[in-house]
Amino acid sequence: MKTFLSIVQILLCVVLMAVVLLQPRKQGRGGIFGGATLADPTANQWARFSGLSKITVIVCALFMLNSLALIIL
Repeated sequence: MKTFLSIVQILLCVVLMAVVLLQPRKQGRGGIFGGATLADPTANQWARFSGLSKITVIVCALFMLNSLALIIL
């Protein structure tokens, strides 16, 4: 089980790096600190994310959960 989770961890790490590197750059200095986004009061935060950002959040959550599972084992 531990070997399987270790292999999954490595795969998740590679996928997470690829997804982060594929994201487009934000323009301007505000993008450095996560700014330069337009606030839309009618939509929730999840709806404002692009498809690639949603994939990044999901893969990151899986990576963290897998890390916790490896620590517990």
